[in-house]
Amino acid sequence: MLVGINTGDDAGVFRLAPDLAIVNTVDFFTPVVDDPFTYGQIAAANALSDIYAMGGRALTALNIVCWPQSGLPGEMLAEVLRGGAEKAREAGVAVIGGHTVADEEVKFGMAVTGVIDPRRIIRNVGARPGDALVLSKPLGTGILMTAFKRDRLAPSYYATAVRTMATLNASAATAMLEYEVHAATDITGFGLAGHAAKMADGSAVTFYLEESDLPLLPGALELCREGMIPGGGGRNREYYGRFVSISEEIADEMATLVFDPQTSGGLLIALPERQAEALLADLHRTGSTEAAIIGRVAERAACAIVVQ
Repeated sequence: MLVGINTGDDAGVFRLAPDLAIVNTVDFFTPVVDDPFTYGQIAAANALSDIYAMGGRALTALNIVCWPQSGLPGEMLAEVLRGGAEKAREAGVAVIGGHTVADEEVKFGMAVTGVIDPRRIIRNVGARPGDALVLSKPLGTGILMTAFKRDRLAPSYYATAVRTMATLNASAATAMLEYEVHAATDITGFGLAGHAAKMADGSAVTFYLEESDLPLLPGALELCREGMIPGGGGRNREYYGRFVSISEEIADEMATLVFDPQTSGGLLIALPERQAEALLADLHRTGSTEAAIIGRVAERAACAIVVQ
């Protein structure tokens, strides 16, 4: 075993040969949208993301389904599975089976297996002073989906959020492998603050995040001001707040977005500052048009994360 649970990494890695290892992950969650096909797509993209964050190539997936025995038509389940299968097909991944259990609460996701060069594993630890921090997707899906559940989300904002969540991190992972990446992780349920804190703390460094450089989904800031804040955001702030120092000059709405739980979020990448602009250009060229350089890495200070 090359990567286990010690640093809370995105996936496990097991070496088969000097130049070959398998990389495994699993993720599933309750619906974030009403359309079953779209839900399947988003859940699949989210599960596959852990493989990409490690620098691996996803090969196969097993569906994980929780579905009530009555009350929802079988056609709806078929649409969830079709959405997942189409996203897997886009990623070049074969869905080779799965398992279903009776549950009153709908859940869907995948257990994914991929391959990786054991000499080129990208971990969530290893960031170095002097690195720049690049984020490949904008923040705010938790807030926007909370507004959606409360019938407060404009159709244009909804469409952008869905597109972002359903976008694979495959091209971003391919782009980062061309550079001297020291650490990476994907931003999901623990929010930017939570995942960045694990990355910084495990690397024994401090991340300085520039509030003005954080990319946000359209409508996220306004909806945050209106109180469209998911419960997970409060829990993230309660737990990870001890790792984070936020400047008094930063509005509480922006601080809230730092802790906002993401669904199928982007990759957070630490690499030498001299390479950051080139990576950013590659990300923009390959479809991650909202990717941004959001901060820098420095010697360890009092907190793992400083938002300024």
